[in-house]
Amino acid sequence: MYVPGHLDPHAVEEVQISSLSTGGSPRLAGEDLAHVQTLVASQAQLPPIIVHRPTMRVVDGMHRLLAAKLQGHQKIAVRFFDGPEEDAFVLAVKSNIAHGLPLSLADRKHAAERVIVSHPQWSDRMIASVTGISARTVAEIRKTAAPASTSGRIGLDGRIRSTDVTEGRRLAQELITKDPALSLRQVAQAAGISPETVRDVKKRLSRGEDPLPRRSKQLGTQLTQRPRSPAPPSAAVLERLRADPALRFNENGRDLLRLLNAHTLRAEDWNKLAESVPPHSVESVARLARDTARKWLEFASLIERNNLKR
Repeated sequence: MYVPGHLDPHAVEEVQISSLSTGGSPRLAGEDLAHVQTLVASQAQLPPIIVHRPTMRVVDGMHRLLAAKLQGHQKIAVRFFDGPEEDAFVLAVKSNIAHGLPLSLADRKHAAERVIVSHPQWSDRMIASVTGISARTVAEIRKTAAPASTSGRIGLDGRIRSTDVTEGRRLAQELITKDPALSLRQVAQAAGISPETVRDVKKRLSRGEDPLPRRSKQLGTQLTQRPRSPAPPSAAVLERLRADPALRFNENGRDLLRLLNAHTLRAEDWNKLAESVPPHSVESVARLARDTARKWLEFASLIERNNLKR
């Protein structure tokens, strides 16, 4: 489930209404004036609206903002969202299917189309969870709305799974054959596929069938005839990690991304840094660099060990 980690639920500020921007709403037909009048007539204290801090655009609460204007208020209570604009739109959609005046089906389908384009690495179920439509509908929209396909998609559990499960099925077959006592979850994690796919592999093996469906088998044959692409560079790997909600939307995950970002530089940038070190500091900087490298190696071993325990 999408959880906006850059939104502090307790930090509320009063801001000038005139400083806010109101474009980019997921409501195709705009706001419902009858609903605005209902809010004005209620005289109730309304929750703070959500605003994207970098652009000052209203993410959630347009009806509340219009009600405040009609009541003659100059300021309004705001909670700030500090993520990218693409995530601000996702939050707007998610907020408007969770409370207030719900988005129409047309609004939600249009929103799904935008999210597919801005977050192509998200699975159909992931996008369905934030737009309030079915995963099957998202899949249909993706056929016409999606850009170039990605090599993997991020699921509701935050894990990245390949869109081609051929190799995953083959690896699952090997694991099940070697140790039939392994759970579906253990095999799924090791093979990079879903537990349901592992279940299907187990059923096929129990019936003496090939673990690869006909289509996957044909695709696997085509793939083996192509030269393997080189591993993506560090920058590409980091970009994929930045898109992972399991990292982006919790404090420790964001700390890790910042550290990884600081150490993912182009060769020319490393050269510039090296040239900036004065002669009298070379030994100290080199020692710290080696210490940092050792700590990263220890960290790599630690996360691999932790993964084996899961």
